Formats: sequence, C-alpha cells, structure tokens
Amino acid sequence: MRPPIVPFRQFVLKVASRCDLACDHCYVYEHADTSWRGRPVVMSDETAVRAADRIAEHAAEHRIQTTHVVFHGGEPLLAGIERLRRFARTLRRAVEGVCDLDLRIHTNGVLLSRAFCDMFADEDVKVGVSIDGDRVANDRHRLYANGRSSYDQVIRAITLLRDHYPHLYAGLLCTIDVRNDPIAVYEALVALRPPRVDFLLPHATWDTPPLRPAGRDTAYADWLITVHDRWRADGRPVPVRMFESIILTASGGDSQTESLGLRPSDLVVIETDGSYEQADSLKTSFDGAPATGYDVFRHSLNEAAGHPGFAARQGGLDSLSEECRRCPLVASCGGGLYAHRYRTGSGFANPSVYCADLFRLISHLVAYERRRPATPVHRLPVATVDAMASGSVTSDDVALLRAPQLSRARLAARRAATVVADEESWSILVDAERADRAALDDLLSHPYVRAWAARCAAVDPASLTTPDTGHLAAVAAVAAVRTGLAVKVTVPVVQDFIHLPALGRMRAAGEDRADVEAHDGSFAVRVGGRWHSEDSGLWEPVRLVGGAGIRLLLDDVDPYRDCYGLPVEDRLSAETAAGWDEVVRAALDLLTDDQRAAMRDGLRVLTPLSASATGATGATSRAAYGAIALPLGAGPETAARLLAEHFHRAQLGALLDLLDLAGGDANHERLLCDAYGLLSVAALLGEEERARLTTTVGRISDAPLPAAGHRFAAKLAEAVTRLPLPAGSRPE
Repeated sequence: MRPPIVPFRQFVLKVASRCDLACDHCYVYEHADTSWRGRPVVMSDETAVRAADRIAEHAAEHRIQTTHVVFHGGEPLLAGIERLRRFARTLRRAVEGVCDLDLRIHTNGVLLSRAFCDMFADEDVKVGVSIDGDRVANDRHRLYANGRSSYDQVIRAITLLRDHYPHLYAGLLCTIDVRNDPIAVYEALVALRPPRVDFLLPHATWDTPPLRPAGRDTAYADWLITVHDRWRADGRPVPVRMFESIILTASGGDSQTESLGLRPSDLVVIETDGSYEQADSLKTSFDGAPATGYDVFRHSLNEAAGHPGFAARQGGLDSLSEECRRCPLVASCGGGLYAHRYRTGSGFANPSVYCADLFRLISHLVAYERRRPATPVHRLPVATVDAMASGSVTSDDVALLRAPQLSRARLAARRAATVVADEESWSILVDAERADRAALDDLLSHPYVRAWAARCAAVDPASLTTPDTGHLAAVAAVAAVRTGLAVKVTVPVVQDFIHLPALGRMRAAGEDRADVEAHDGSFAVRVGGRWHSEDSGLWEPVRLVGGAGIRLLLDDVDPYRDCYGLPVEDRLSAETAAGWDEVVRAALDLLTDDQRAAMRDGLRVLTPLSASATGATGATSRAAYGAIALPLGAGPETAARLLAEHFHRAQLGALLDLLDLAGGDANHERLLCDAYGLLSVAALLGEEERARLTTTVGRISDAPLPAAGHRFAAKLAEAVTRLPLPAGSRPE
C-alpha cells in the first residue's frame, strides 16, 4: 500500500524564466540544469489560471488553512506590473472561501519601483530581496552581464520598501561567500532593518564541492559562528531563520527552513510552462533533476505529490543515509538540504556536502543555548530579602524586583516570537524598540502580554491555536501605536473581537481576522470593509480605576486575563465599572502611605473575577506580574485587605523567580506565598486566620528548604511572634 501523500502548502510560481542580472553563483542559469532555455520567458495568463485552480482544488481537498505562494524567477519583476497584478487577483479569486493566501515575491530588487510597490500594496504581496551584504560582498557575484554593479539599485529598492512600504518588507536573503568578512556582511544587513535575514549556503554537491579556502573543512561553520556570536551579543536584533531553526529543532520544535530538520517537504515549483517541478535547488545536481513530467494542464497536485522525487523528501529519518541516522544532531540537521547530498553513483543517499560545517555549527549553537543563563543575572541585597521576610514591602523593594521582572518579560516575548515564527510582527517590535525602548518595555511587561508569552513557551508549539499565534501581530500593532510607527498588520478575531493588549477590543462579528493600521500614535481597524477608529461604537477600551495617586487598568477584555485558575468576568457595564471604581478608590484610601507607594510602582492591572467564582478571595499569577484579580461585590474594607494580601503574594512570587527559597518544590512555594500574604494583613486577621498563619509558618519552618529558604522562614516566624494579639482576645 502506498503511504498517504504529504499535501503541498508552499508553491513557487515561476512567473518569469529570465533574469536581468548575471550572478555567477545562480543555480538556475549557472549550474547543471539547462531546462530554462526551452521554457516561455513569462508565464501566460492561461497557465496562471490553471495553476490557481489546481492550488485551490488541492487546498480544498486537504482542508489547508493557509497556502503560501511565492512569485519567483528568473527575475519575477520582468513579468511586469499588470501581469503580476492579474496573477495575484487570479490566485485570490481561486482560493476565496477555501483558504487564506500568503502571497509573496522574491526579487533581486533592481527593477523595484513605487509603481510596483503600490500594486503590491493593493494586492497584499510581501516583498523579499536578495543581497549578499555590503558593496564588496554583493559585487563579488551580483553583477549585470557587462560587469556593472547592482548594489546601488538594490539598496535603493530596500530603502524604498523599508521607509515607504514597511508592511510589504518581508526580509533579505544572503548567499554566503566565505571570502567575505562575516561581520561586515552582518552589519550591512542589520543596518537595512529587515524583518528577517536568511543566510544560504551556496549550492554545491559532492561532484561540485563548495569553495574551501586553504582547505578549511568547516569554513562555512566558522563564518556563520562569527555572525551568530555577534548576533547574540547584539541581543538578536533581527530574526535569522537558520539560527532560530537550529535553536527550535534542538529543543524539539520544527524547523523554519527546508534545509534543516526532519519535517517533510511540502513545496512544489510551477514553471512558466505549467510544469510541476521539485525544489529549484536540485538544478545544481544534474540536468533535469527537478523534473517530474507532470503539469497543471494534465495532472492534479495530488498526482504530482505522488512522484518518487517528492516522496524521497518526505520520509524523515528513514529517508536519510545510514551515517546521518546515526548522528546525534540529526533532528536539527536533517541531513541538510536535499540537493547538497548528491553524488554520482549514489544519488542523494549521502550526508550533505556541508556535513562537517553543519555538525560544528549546530554543536556550537546547542552548547551556547545550554550555557546561556535563562535570564539576566539580578542580585538582591541580603538586607532587602531579610526585610521582605519580616512582612514589609517598600517602593524601593518593588523597584529592585521590577528590573528582573522586565528582563523575564522581554525574554518571554522573544521565546514566544521564536515559537510563533511571525517574522513580520517581530520586525515591528524590533523597529519599535529602536524608536522608543521604554514604551516597548512597558508593553512587553504588561501582565497579560506576559501571560500570552508564557503560554506560548509552556505548551507544545503544535497545540497552539490561531489566536495564540496571531496574538503576536496584536502585540506588534500596539507597539506601533505606542512608538508612533506606521504599520499595517492582520490579527485574528477571537470570539467576535480583535484584541489589542492594554488598549481594548474591537467588535468584528462574522470575521475571521481584521487589519489593524497604526499611524502617528493612533490606529484604525478594518471590519466589514470599513475602517473604524477608537471613536467607533465597536470599540471597547480598557478603562481606568482607582485614586489616591494610583490609576490602574480595569482589564475586563484581554483574552489572556484568564490565567488565575478562576473564572473572570467579561466586559462590565458602564454602571458596574463605575461602581467598581468607587470601591477601588475607597479601598486605596484605607491603605497606608507605604502600601500605596509600593503599589504605585508594582501594580498595573485589576481584573474582576466572575460572580460564579464562589468563595474566591482574589488571585495573582506568576505569569502575570503586576495584575491582581478581585471578586465583584466586595466592599471597600474587603477590597483593601485583598489588595494588600495579594500584592504581597505577588512580590514574593517575584522574589521566588530570583531566589530559590523552596528547593523547587511547588507546594512549599505555595505555603510561603500563603503565609506571606496573611502576614501582610495580620492586623486585620481574626483568631482563626491568625492560627492558620501560625500553622502555615510552622510547616514551612519544618520543611526541607535550602539555606536561603530556612533563613527566610526563620524571619517569617520571628515576624509572626512579634504580632500583637487580635482585638478582643486575651492571653492564656
């Protein structure tokens, strides 16, 4: 029985089969395959229609949610503006109601103009550009046929995208030449502020091996390691697909590129004459290597997917050579790019010709990840920890805890972005950081942005939902609003709303997703074919509550506020919200000046718990530092007590993120937090609660804790013994 086919999700449409440059490292025109000579110069409208129909048919049969199509060449811009416009519309009409379409074009950039970009903006076509680094690196290969440099034209194209059409800017592709200075190449690429950089190993086989100056067996690994280490030292200013794929696969995730990892290939090329072909990279192997004998006029994509050439790239570990299967790094390497394994006589049943480079590179990155501290090192003075153990938290203590919490928030956001793999949204965050780092930090440390990031990092990436993965775009939109960037992003609709963290939500019933456009610190959302601003009746903003110099966000709309293990209330009516504001204002007035000063620095958000959460007395979450959930219906005195108790619990949680007080035992951590919260409101406790506090502290003191934990428990016990007796009680 034949195994089931792996459906195609990525389609490369060769809209033009000639090029206006004469790059000497081009795999299409300079390597073994010469099939381009007999193909039409451009794809015809008839071929485009048949290709679009085949793609829609395939997506419908396999229930594919998103189809990725890249216009390619040769140089695809040679097809012309109007032809490309027709092709884009043909594709969108074909898949309408079947699947989403992610449409891109990859170009050398020399013909890119405002007219092209205006059309791409109209048709929602993202643009990637090839450039090999600085002028020296780029002009080593990317020249016109007469030897003239293409560098200035490419820089002009990238600048046009970056400065005037940032929502179209998809990234840069750089082919490595180890004779180029790796740092000069890296700095030149980063200076162009791309949403993503792809480094490509030059196509080679065992028959035609890559250039290795002075016989260096790992010249390409050495070059890439130099770039990687500088990239990490710079704080990963742009996503680099090769590096992030290695990091992901080393921790059990999926690769983001076909050149690494064991994920089955799901890519097919459709040539200008409608022929189905395997990946272009095979053109470097031998003449006719990518051919299948199938085409869009006579064959379905299912038939093409059954071709042995595609099947050979979908077998995972079993399809690799014995040497690869024995390798401890095979999950990350995956045997390297299929084309790079070719050798006359044994075909593709070999390790990559870059095997030594890949082994060294992956080993280096894995070792780097293992020795890298999970968060930046932050130390608290012993006197501060001792003072906190006695039950008091000052604004100075909160200031010392906030810095490491911000570091954790930034790290969580970076990890979430790596899992989600939304390069466009991540690039907006990078630009926002450059524009106003403080504003971005404030957003990333919002409690429910952190709760979203924590979810992305905690679960199997395969189990993340579309709302989870799409939320990075919503975060990016808010970052753009806060820093004044001009961007347009698409965000998912979750239960009839699009959610913008810390801002609010817009009703979008009946839609699956909506466009958000940010400009000059404001935003608009396109719903039902119309743009709606913050003044729209569809918009439900996050409101403010509180007083006594403390203004807190009343967040009853964020989808990630449900992080307490208790049901939370949905959007409050204006009357209920006003009533809650009065309660919170009165509660804050009942607190001491020191308590209010600490909360002013360490509390940002209040969320109402649902009335169905019977018996709930408030809650905090380690994943949402800076937020407290309070029950609706509490009076000012109860609310004041719960605010104080849960604020202290949250500060101890922040301390536990820095200092191992419980030996990693979750139950001991819970006991510590319970006792610490009760200690903060000891003056308000009755005899029964006071007894519970004493019992809890005793259990902590008897627990097998690390030295720091024993010291903290001893200070807690001392504080409890110094408490005055409850009002109305008498000593025995």
